[in-house]
Order: sequence, then C-alpha cells, then structure tokens
Amino acid sequence: MARVFKFFCLGFFLNSTLLSQDLQYYLPQAIDYNHEIPTPASVIGHSVGEWHLSHDKLTGYMKAIAESSGRATLDTYGYTYEGRPLMLLTFTSPENHQSLEEIRKQHLKLSDPSQNTNLDIENMPVVVWLGYSVHGNEASGSNASLLAAYYLAAAQGPEIEDLLNNTIILIDPSINPDGMNRFASWVNSHRSKNMDGNPASLEHNESWPRGRTNHYWFDLNRDWLLLQHPESIGRVEKFHYWKPNVLTDHHEMESHRTFFFQPGIPSRNHPLTPKNTFKLTASIAAYHAKALDEIGSLYYTQESYDDFYYGKGSTYPDVNGSIGILFEQASARGHLQSTINGELTFPFAIKNQFTTTLSTLKAAKELRIELLEHQRNFYSSTIDESDSDKLKAYVFQSPDQGRVYHFLEVVLRHQIDVYQAARDISVNGTEFKARHSYIVPLNQGQYRLIKALFEQRTEFQDSLFYDVSAWTLPLAFNLEFSEISGHYFRQSLLGDLIETPDFPKGQVIGDKSSYAYIFENQEYYSYRAINRLFKQQLRVKVATEPMILETGVVMPPGSVIIPIADQEMNPDDIYQLMMLIAENDGIDVRSLSTGFSSKGKSWGSPTVKPLTKPKVLVLADEDINGYEVGEVWHLLDQRFDVNMTLVSQNKFAALDLNKFNTLVLVSGRYRSMNQKAVEKLKLWIQNGGQVICWKSGAKWMSDSKISSLHYKKNEADTLAQSPYSRRKSVDVQNIGGAIFKVKLDLTHPLAFGMEHSTMPVFRNSALFMKRSSNPFANPIMYTADPLISGYIHANKLEELKNTPAVGIAHLGKGRIIAFTDNPNFRAVWYGTNKLFLNALFFGSTIEFKAPK
Repeated sequence: MARVFKFFCLGFFLNSTLLSQDLQYYLPQAIDYNHEIPTPASVIGHSVGEWHLSHDKLTGYMKAIAESSGRATLDTYGYTYEGRPLMLLTFTSPENHQSLEEIRKQHLKLSDPSQNTNLDIENMPVVVWLGYSVHGNEASGSNASLLAAYYLAAAQGPEIEDLLNNTIILIDPSINPDGMNRFASWVNSHRSKNMDGNPASLEHNESWPRGRTNHYWFDLNRDWLLLQHPESIGRVEKFHYWKPNVLTDHHEMESHRTFFFQPGIPSRNHPLTPKNTFKLTASIAAYHAKALDEIGSLYYTQESYDDFYYGKGSTYPDVNGSIGILFEQASARGHLQSTINGELTFPFAIKNQFTTTLSTLKAAKELRIELLEHQRNFYSSTIDESDSDKLKAYVFQSPDQGRVYHFLEVVLRHQIDVYQAARDISVNGTEFKARHSYIVPLNQGQYRLIKALFEQRTEFQDSLFYDVSAWTLPLAFNLEFSEISGHYFRQSLLGDLIETPDFPKGQVIGDKSSYAYIFENQEYYSYRAINRLFKQQLRVKVATEPMILETGVVMPPGSVIIPIADQEMNPDDIYQLMMLIAENDGIDVRSLSTGFSSKGKSWGSPTVKPLTKPKVLVLADEDINGYEVGEVWHLLDQRFDVNMTLVSQNKFAALDLNKFNTLVLVSGRYRSMNQKAVEKLKLWIQNGGQVICWKSGAKWMSDSKISSLHYKKNEADTLAQSPYSRRKSVDVQNIGGAIFKVKLDLTHPLAFGMEHSTMPVFRNSALFMKRSSNPFANPIMYTADPLISGYIHANKLEELKNTPAVGIAHLGKGRIIAFTDNPNFRAVWYGTNKLFLNALFFGSTIEFKAPK
C-alpha cells in the first residue's frame, strides 16, 4: 500500500521523499468498492499523483476499466496529429447500456422543436460530459479522470446505483493527448526523489513551446467554434451525437491562486445565452462550494473568467442548450510547488478536480428535471425567437470554392442547416448567383449559434474580454455575405439541403498543350498547385498585369504560366500533372497553343515574371509567439505541403542562410538575436533574401535598423487618477481581438487573386504603422471607417483610421514585407491567409523600393 501523508489545514502537504497517496485520500470512504475492478496503481504502476501520467498509461487504464466493468464502454472518436487516440468512456447502469442507443435517440429529441413538446422527461437520464485538461500542462484534470473512472466502475451501494440509473456519464480523459504527453515527459524527467518546491526549479519551468498546446502549438480551448484540428472536430461530433446537459472543463491556473468554478463575471456573459443558463450554473455551483468546504479547500467564483467567446469548452455548451462549467485549479506545475498558500502538491490539485467531478454528478442527478427542461426550452424557444427576429436568413458566396468548401465544413459540423440558393437573388445591392451562393435560414434549432457565427456586434456591456470580442466566421473566410430580412426572404429561395460539402473540382480546358498552361490564383489551393510544380522542378512564371487570351478570356494579375519548352519533365507528364492539379486542387487549367495575343500583351512580355520556389526559415523559441509560429507551420505543412525549417535564435548566427530565400518572423522580442545576428540578417537581405514579418516581429526589424518602416509611439492618453479598486479593469484601450476593414491595391502582388478592393482583417494589437513616403510601399491600408465587428476604444479607433496594414521596405536586392496584424490567426482566417501566401510565392516580383 502506498504511503499515506497527513493532510494539513488547507489540504496542502509537507515535502517528503515520496509524494504518493493511497486511493482512500481521494475517494469517498463511506462506501465499498468492487475488488474485481483494477485500481489505477495496479495498471499504471504507481499511485495517482506520484508521477504525472503519460497518455499511454492513461489509455491503458481506461481500456482496463472498460474490459472489467459492465458499467463502461470505450470509444475512440479520433486521433491526434501524433497518432494518439482520443477516447470517450460512457458510464451508466448495465440496464441502461442495454438500451443505450434508444436512450440517446430519445435524448436528442429534446433539441428538436418538432419532437420535444410531448416528451416524457420524468424517467429520462441526464447526460453529463466530463472533459479533462484541454491544456496538456494543466495535468491535474487528466490525472483525476483515473479516479472518476475507477469510482464510477467500482463504487457500490444505493447512491452509485441511483446515479448510474439516472445519468449517462461521458468521460473525455485527455482532450489534448499530445500536449499532455509532452508535459508529463518534462516534469517526470526533472522530478527528484527529494521534492523541490522552489518555483524556479527546472521541473516547474518547462521548455518552449511547453505542453499547453497540441502538436502544431494551437490552444485547443479556442477551437470549439473554429474546428480546425482533429481533436476538436472529433470531440464536437461526439458532443452533438449526445448533446449533454452539463459539460465540465477542467483547467489549471497560476500556482498562487486557489480554485475557481463558474459562474464567471456576470457583466461578461454573451447576450445570446439564455439567463436560465447562468441560473442553473449558479445552482450547480452551490454543490461545488459544499463539496470543497467539506475537504477544507479555498475557492472563489464570479471573478476573473467570463462566458463571452463561444469557442471555449465551458462556453460552447451554453449556446447549444447545455450548461458549460469551467474549473480552474491552482497548478503545481510539477509534483510540489511552494506558494503563498503553502506547499501545493500534485495530489491535492488532483483531489480538488475529482471532488468537483463528484459534485457535478451529484448536482446533475438532483437537478435532472431542471436540466432536461432547460434543454427542451432552449430549443423550443428558438422558434419564437426566430419568428420575432427581423432577420430571416444569411446568404454567402465566393468564386473561391476552396474557401467556401472549408466554411461549409465548419458550419455543418455545428449541426446547422445550409441550402444551395435556388435562384439568383439581389440583397442590399449585392448580386448573389445561385451557382455559388448558399443560404442559412434562422428558423432552425441552432438559431442562437447561427447568430453568434454571423453577427457583426460592435456594442458591449463590458469593455474587457477574456478572449476575442469578435469572431464573425464568414469574415474570417473573406466571404461575401448579407443578412436577408423578412421583407426579402421566401422559402422558395432555398434549394437543395447541403448534406456534405464537395471539394471543388477543376478541369483542364483544351487539349494537351505543346506550348504552355495557365491558371488563375483565385482559388485557395492555387498555392498548393504552384508548390506541386516546384516540387517537380518545373519553371513557373506569373503574370503581373492582366493578360487577354486569343479567345477573349481575361487572365487577371497573379495568373500562373507553365511553359512546356525547356522543362525537365516531358509534355505528356506535364499534362498529367495539370490533370492532377485540376482534380486535387480545384483549379481550372487552360491549355495555350500560342504565346501571341492580338488583344494585349504576349506571354513573353517583361511583365510575366519568373517565380522561385520558397525555401522557408521560421525562427521559433522562447521569446517568440508559439501560437503564431504554429499557425505558419500548420498552414504550410498541413494545407500546402510546403517544406520549412524551424530554427531557434541561438542557431541563427551559425546557420547557412544561403539554403533559404524567405525568413518568417512572427510576434516576438527576439532578444537572442545579437548584433552579429542582425548584421548577418542584413547582409542576407541585401543579397536577395525576403523577410515576411508582422506585429512585434515587424517592429523588431525596424527597431534593429534593418527595416526602414516606422511605427507610432504608444503613449498614455491621460494622466488622470483612477480608484485603486479599478486597477484591473482600466486597460480598455487594449485591442483584445476585433475585425476591421482594409482597402487593397489590386494591382499589387500581395493582392493577386483577391476578388474585391476591400477585405476584413483580424487585429489584436495596438501597434500602428506610419505611412511610408514611398507611394507604393503601403498597398493595404485601413479604411477611414474600419471597424466591422468587435470592441475597440474610441481613441484607438481614431489612431487606426487610414493607417497602413502592410508596409514594404527594400534593402539591397531583398525586401521586407511587414504586416501590422497576424494573417494566419487560429488557422481560421482563410481570407488573410492569401495575403501571407502571396507574400511567400509572389513577393519576389515586387520591384519598387521604399526609401531608406
């Protein structure tokens, strides 16, 4: 039996040579446990909390539980980028398991207004989803899931029988397996036999990029709404498969805090969430308070965190008829850490997470009827609300069918009905062509979620946000969209219901060519097509001005030309490659029989420029924004198959830069780039290198005297005194995340393939670039009325107006392309992705020079 330690006043432990705990430390003791159910230690080889659990051990234990208990089944709902399984255990009584599918189908009727009116909920089980450790280095949650599984499988007596008879319990033991494993490896490999609680210890300070994120360094707790990663896609599919009544989201926070549970800050709730959601959250909170009181744990609520952004695990359920609950446990960030509250041990953190797991289950069982009724009313009320709404639908379109395809993927995964437009329509002065237009009617169960995805909100009760203030999804995809009011909407506008979106298919127009092929770069995956050409060692050119074919077809700037002559690949194989591009990249490729055009420039014109294969280097380490590095890595690696190299700053000085032609600098301080590295970078640019940078990474280039671009100084707007009590809420001039309008110079290579002269961009910084004296150096500018959606302080809005969104500086033969904003935010900004990709593939064609 593992050694047991005395529990001191607030549940913290004294240091010891071993930090193992027997199960009796965690589990309710007034009940018996089935000895045929394996304990965690019998499978993982150590006591819970003695070591940090690796994902393979977690998987092994959950499999052992499912194999040994008639109360549990185990499903795999997906795999991470690193191939780890994403598991979901279902616990209920053996009798319920016998009719589980019928129970599920009956439960789903609650969310269908056409079927839920006469449902008998008196004997209907409540469904609870327990979600642990979406941030891999907040590990007490996943380690507590072992205890939850053991308790639900092994506990005996009338109380557990009653719980299982009336509840379907879904355990997601590790939402982020890749991050979990990365963190466990770090803290276990730095654990001493004699525990060191010093916060400065290497054990508590994991190396960059740390275990918070998934393989590509994304925060999965921002992806519930955006659905860009396999972990989120599989999880949300399972969420809608069950539509739980309660979903818990177990996290950790700063070590010097205690324990938080929702409700959050009342003034920061999203107005689309029904008030009853927060009422029920408060009712459930009373159970957490009582349970934590019983074990002597300190806690707080209605502070620090909010329920505004629907892309988080504790908030997404709120807009889907469920109750989402956030738990935040002070983190040991290892096995033992000294804090202002005493010695914080990993077992104590696990115990708090397990305690609130049990309080959640107790609350759900005792509030079962209220929770089921809430879900029914949530969806029933959408009919009345949509009927009274002046808006009846949204319509969207784009000639770029790749972006439309991915937009449809996201929307359909949220159980939203989308229809092909039955005919051409004109809305608010915009013509929407039936072939490329889609309509989302509001009169459906997901009314509130549709509003949340499409609305453009600029008025708020509070000016502070835990996360972004705007996420209007069609703007992220740069789709043309409009509201349809009741005056214009007719059911006859709705064509076929979209069941599954089809990836666009292109075609080769014309016969096999002996001269050249050409395609536009309007389609999202045209860059993948270009990269395919480079991988086959083909020579590729781009038209920098409009070209007119003999057929009269106008090919816009950015059109890509593949000549046949003097290629290493033979014409037959080139033709097969064009067929593959049309099929797999959704692009129409045109066959050219001549380079002559009687209607304009010929294909040998000096305006047709050769392209160079991008050889990409990205700096990535401690004082560089890991999220933004991950966004570049994911974009190029997953979507466009572009090879790239990630290098730390301390390797830069010795690196052979001649192997690269493009350097990407995301936000960061770049403190390890000493003067020698700066001079090396300058020389590389002078010899023809290209730097693509943004936000503080771009400003570092200017501060280091490499770039000639300049930025406005951020100065305090006032010296007025404020009450000390408001010290945490006065920074309202920070731009936490909003959407703005910019205007484009469509003749510029950075705007190749763009459909309109304006577009939305996402901004979450207060860094403003000054205009260049070179009239060609700022091809993208914020408009005079830039705010589209989200919050920005009036003073900052005035500063932003008519400022550059992009600046270009020339140094020798090379160039610096500086964005004020991140074009790849959270992998969902498909629209501004194209600006970054244009810089990457077409930046070498930019000829003008910015003044030095």
